Amino acid sequence: MAAALGAGSGSAGPPGLPNSVPGHVALPAVAVWEWQDEFGRWRPYRGSVCSFIEQALQAPAQKGRRSGPGLASSSIPLGQADAMLAPYVIDIPSLVQFRQDTGTMRSVRRHLFAQDSAAGQGIVWEWQNDEGGWSPYEMKICVFLEQAFTHGLQHVDLSSLGYNYDIDFVSLVQANKTSRFRRGIQRRMDTPYPVTPASGPLHMAVACSCQQCLLNSGTGPVTTRYRHSMINLPSSSAVPQVSSRTAALSSSGLGFVPYNKPTLSGARSTPRLNTQSAWALPQSVGAGGPSPGLSASNGVSVQNLPVKMPKPSKVNQALAVTPSEPEQVVRKYLEELRGAPADEDCMICMEKLASPSGYSDACEGKTIKPEAVGQLTKCQHAFHLLCVLAMYANGNQDGSLQCPSCKTIYGEKTGTQPKGKMEVSTFTQSLPGHQDCGTIQIVYSISRGIQGPEHPNPGMPYTARGFPRYCYLPDNEKGRKVLDLLRVAWKRRLIFTVGTSSTTGESNTVVWNEIHHKTEMDTNLSGHGYPDPNYLDNVLAELAAQGVTEACLRQ
Repeated sequence: MAAALGAGSGSAGPPGLPNSVPGHVALPAVAVWEWQDEFGRWRPYRGSVCSFIEQALQAPAQKGRRSGPGLASSSIPLGQADAMLAPYVIDIPSLVQFRQDTGTMRSVRRHLFAQDSAAGQGIVWEWQNDEGGWSPYEMKICVFLEQAFTHGLQHVDLSSLGYNYDIDFVSLVQANKTSRFRRGIQRRMDTPYPVTPASGPLHMAVACSCQQCLLNSGTGPVTTRYRHSMINLPSSSAVPQVSSRTAALSSSGLGFVPYNKPTLSGARSTPRLNTQSAWALPQSVGAGGPSPGLSASNGVSVQNLPVKMPKPSKVNQALAVTPSEPEQVVRKYLEELRGAPADEDCMICMEKLASPSGYSDACEGKTIKPEAVGQLTKCQHAFHLLCVLAMYANGNQDGSLQCPSCKTIYGEKTGTQPKGKMEVSTFTQSLPGHQDCGTIQIVYSISRGIQGPEHPNPGMPYTARGFPRYCYLPDNEKGRKVLDLLRVAWKRRLIFTVGTSSTTGESNTVVWNEIHHKTEMDTNLSGHGYPDPNYLDNVLAELAAQGVTEACLRQ
């Protein structure tokens, strides 16, 4: 579904709706944070999460560590706002959401809207996706649709915004003007977004030409979805329309920025903010030390969630090659240094290595002191030992470590994939782009069940939508190599996990785990199929990032 507006000059709205021109609008405003999903769509965080982000940005540096006015946290752990978002951290200088357990990075952005807009009232417009669930439009479209709806219009045409859709408010249907494919839409009330001082132009629903939109949007829609595809997203240049029952997309002008400063929920340190960011951040107000929770402007109170140090469960011990206590794992892969570099930061807690760990208030070691510093044996990157202990205890505890800086894996990484079955067969029909060989078919089968201690919500049920899932590889030398490595990844429980679907927003469900598969054979209009000349090389790189390489086949 189209979920992002292209940047451009202010365009008139549909007939009967007052024109909205970007500009300086009466204060106050509300702030909406959005993340870009794997299809290129912008997805708004909920109002309570945005409130937490805004409060974190406005909070003064803890313990008096300030290097200038208006400085705030540069890494924000979202798990403190919503337990379901525990793996995610937002890095403010690079505008990237980082997932700590997989290393996945996605672009984020912040937009301001008038307080009397849909965002300020907590009104969200959603479209029905292919799985039958509901996905939110990006907030600019929500604001536009709410304006039309409240003015009593029965129908709007989104072509003035660059999208080939008609919206019928009477039947609550979105129709593709070319294919006539119809989807349901709905209007839902949620938590209003947080009030914040506005220092520039607000977003007014129609195509906006402010700096944020020019930096974060393309000039027109991308016409295909890119689920489970390894090909690059199109650039922001205009793309010809292609008839499709699926929705149009927009790619980000920012792209993905390398992230090298992950943090965990529970850290006591407040990193220094990159003040060279091109867009305005809320200024810090007040002074004093950290509070036990952040109270949002809309009344939502968010409690800090300390890092837990659970004992290794039988399940986690079974996953590890050599079951070990967390401190044994840390000492296995790091050599303790006698003297810490004076000017070097720990990239986990962002404190100086010469200072105690930022996790000393949230994590306690039996044999590891807060000031202890260690160096990973292969890549030589240095961290507080206590920070690495907290990172390990907050993850899968499978006996392996992954360097937060360069992603080097120590030990054998395993995942949290539920129990299931992987079946392989071959047939003579060729895939487009691979006419010289037959096809390998992989069938994954996973059933619904109960989450184990390694999952987000132990003891709760999880769903398994869309199984069995059929995937395809060319039956040539490189395709068979990928198959062999996928078998290793399956045994290590790395192909699927239990989490939140980026397609439907459903929580506690089985989802893909960053190793992309081709789920269609004979078309690549959707991005799921062939031809794709880069797919095999790209999926080999993804497997290597999970520690699954050709060396595994020789073991």
